[in-house]
This record gives sequence, structure tokens and C-alpha cells, in this order.
Amino acid sequence: MLTKRIIPCLDIKNGRTVKGVNFVDLRDAGDPVELADIYSKAGADELVFLDISATEERRKTLANLVLRVAEKVNIPFTVGGGISSVEDVDILLQNGADKVSVNSSAVKNPQLINDLAAKFGSQCITVAIDAKQIDGEWIVHLVGGKVPTQLNLFDWAKEVEQRGAGEILFTSMDNDGTKDGFANRALARLSSELNIPIIASGGAGNSKHFVDTFVQGKADAALAASVFHFKEIEIQDLKKELQDKNIPVRL
Repeated sequence: MLTKRIIPCLDIKNGRTVKGVNFVDLRDAGDPVELADIYSKAGADELVFLDISATEERRKTLANLVLRVAEKVNIPFTVGGGISSVEDVDILLQNGADKVSVNSSAVKNPQLINDLAAKFGSQCITVAIDAKQIDGEWIVHLVGGKVPTQLNLFDWAKEVEQRGAGEILFTSMDNDGTKDGFANRALARLSSELNIPIIASGGAGNSKHFVDTFVQGKADAALAASVFHFKEIEIQDLKKELQDKNIPVRL
């Protein structure tokens, strides 16, 4: 059985790591290069960097940050935020990113997924999907969760897979920052309907939530931010607990 991955997420704004609740009320969580170094040494399986305020003019700034992080870590890391072209991805991969994450740009131009997968390989391409429940239906949102679309989460996830994405990072906006657990019913459905890995995001508050998302949610990886940034959960302790529950992890 493939090992389950534990992935700290660094939301980057103006060069700093930030964390909020339900995508708002951001507070500073530290220097991203220092945090990346800490997580790499602490046994994280991967890192995700999301430039949550990215614009085209800031692509060079993010590329420089990627380069500084790549020099510090020896684990794969994914970079996202404001990526809208093959050229954007080329710059980030050249600066040391292992994978990229696209979100809003993929919804606006689904062909981008095909183009990126064809140029760089599916293993490099993560599609992030932010969704919340509206009248009982999971609806995809864009621009850091601010703009609702007409897209259904499960329909869009299937299309993303067909277009060549290597994995999906699903964030439940309803659960984000609440520390009440992951959206395991939605995750389990995604895992049953798709053949690519699903990363669970949004809601981690304690180690049991990670156990639940691997067992009930059938997630392939679990991503979290504040519980790691603010030392509420230590990665090695978490992995030992997962191993005790017969969940395969890399120690």
C-alpha cells in the first residue's frame, strides 16, 4: 500500500507565511524559508507553497522565494498562486519547484491543464479546488474562495483528471481553519470516483482528524497549516500515531 503523505502548507502573502479562518482574518505565521527548513527536517513528506495574493508582476518575487526554499529542503514542494501559463510554470520549475498547483486559471482556461500536462508531465501538475456547500451541493469557488462558479466539485474534478492533472488538492472552505476535521464524505466520494491522488485540505485540528481523513475520507495525503505552524501538532508524533493505527507512513 502506498504511504500516506503529511504536507504542511505555507500560504504566502507579501513574502510572509499567513493563516486565516474560512479564508479570511489572516495573521502572520513566520518566515516561509525558515518554516520550510523546519518542516523538511521534521519529517514532512512534501511542502505546498500558495502565493495567495499573487499577480503577474509578483511572479519574479515568488520565483526568488522558491529558489531560496529549494536550497534549504530535500523534500518535494509544490508552488501555486497566480500561475496562468506554460511560461509561469517553466520559471518556477527552473527555480527548484517540483510541482505546481493551478486553481482559478484552470477553471477560466481548462485547456491550460492539458497544455501543462503535455509539456511537463502529469506528475508535475496539481489542480487545487476550493469548494463550499451551497444548498447541499459542493460548488467550486475562485480567487481565494471569493468568487463562486457554476461548477460542481465532482464534475470539475473528473474533468481535471481527464485533462491530465496528476493529483487534486481539495480544500473545503466550510472546514478551513475551523479545526473541526476534514470534509471526509466529500473526500471519500472524490477518491471513489477518481483514479488520481486526492489531497485533503481544510479542518485539521488534532491527530485524530488525520486518522479519520485517511480511513473515512480515503485521502492519499493530508495538508494542514496552523496546527503545524503554531506547534499544536508535531509531525513525528502524528506519524507515529498514524503508524499505530496501521496507516502506512514514512517515518
